Amino acid sequence: MARETRLERRLDKAVARATTPRGAAVVVGTVSILVTLAAGSLMTVADRHNYPSIGSGLWWSVQTVTTVGYGDNVPTNIAGRLIASLVMVFGIGFLTVTTAAITSTFVSRSRLEQRQPDAGALSAPQYELLDRRLERIEAALATLSREPGSSSTEQ
Repeated sequence: MARETRLERRLDKAVARATTPRGAAVVVGTVSILVTLAAGSLMTVADRHNYPSIGSGLWWSVQTVTTVGYGDNVPTNIAGRLIASLVMVFGIGFLTVTTAAITSTFVSRSRLEQRQPDAGALSAPQYELLDRRLERIEAALATLSREPGSSSTEQ
């Protein structure tokens, strides 16, 4: 078996953190920010004419990753369009994964709440058990009160 690379180990750690909704949000958010920064910087280098500054490249990248796409600046050369294509696909994947994670959280919480009754509420078998115990206690008290010598006044 081939040895794992450092990148593979880091990816494994990131995936292990993503087992909870909060962990998944952190991983997805971190990756999205990194992709946005990288794409904005690359676009500034690849299409210097349309994106003369890092700020304009980042503005385009944020619009594209979030799938807003105002259309105020669009890449015109091949390298810029290839970068844009990758960022668009990532943006769609980001929205899909985020929506799925949030929905999964709501479904899991709903199922958990349905399985666990209210902590203060008693179930029907518990009410029946309490009722039987009360009947035994009442019967024992009635028996004690009828026995001779049960009065506290006798000595």
